Amino acid sequence: MNLILLGPPGAGKKTQAEMLAGALDIPKINAGELLRAVVKERTSWGQEAKAYIDQGRSVPDEVVGEIIQERLRGPDCRNGSILDGFPRTIRQAQTLDAIMANLHKAIDHVLSIEMEKGELIKRLSGWRVCRQCGRRYHVIFDPPLNINSCDQCRGELIQREDDHEEAVRKRLEVYDAETFPLSQYYKEKNLIRSINGQGGIQQIFERIKSVLT
Repeated sequence: MNLILLGPPGAGKKTQAEMLAGALDIPKINAGELLRAVVKERTSWGQEAKAYIDQGRSVPDEVVGEIIQERLRGPDCRNGSILDGFPRTIRQAQTLDAIMANLHKAIDHVLSIEMEKGELIKRLSGWRVCRQCGRRYHVIFDPPLNINSCDQCRGELIQREDDHEEAVRKRLEVYDAETFPLSQYYKEKNLIRSINGQGGIQQIFERIKSVLT
């Protein structure tokens, strides 16, 4: 089974992808993690990607596509895979269509985890990190004993710039702008499966499983 996992920042895609990979015995492929891995391993495509990164430029879709295609050829992908972080745009979706056709495969479902924007802002803006030891806390889901200091080392807890509400709102706006046309693209192919992202991790996982059966 070949799946694409969509969802805004804070929706818990990484956790759900890991749970799905275990349940279905297929690999999860995160585009960002894969790109970092091939650069580190100095594969031929990794070196080409690194050349763009070293110049402060985005890695072209064609190069990312080749890296994805090479990964999908792996023997562990024989029974399927879970793609997270690719595609993000219509152009990347079209690139993926060509890759899947070339590999004689097809996307079975596009799982779209959906949440209210207010809940996402609450999740993403609640993170705090210890300036001294780096431990992370969440003011709602994993709060420290003292809101201003780390339980471990008593270091000062700070909120990173990326976690400020204004920055979070901008991240969500970018996601909406990129993903809305992508969702429409897959809706027209009758592949979108909308998943309610409210509730606990296991609840969400059960909802995902129900659309796959």
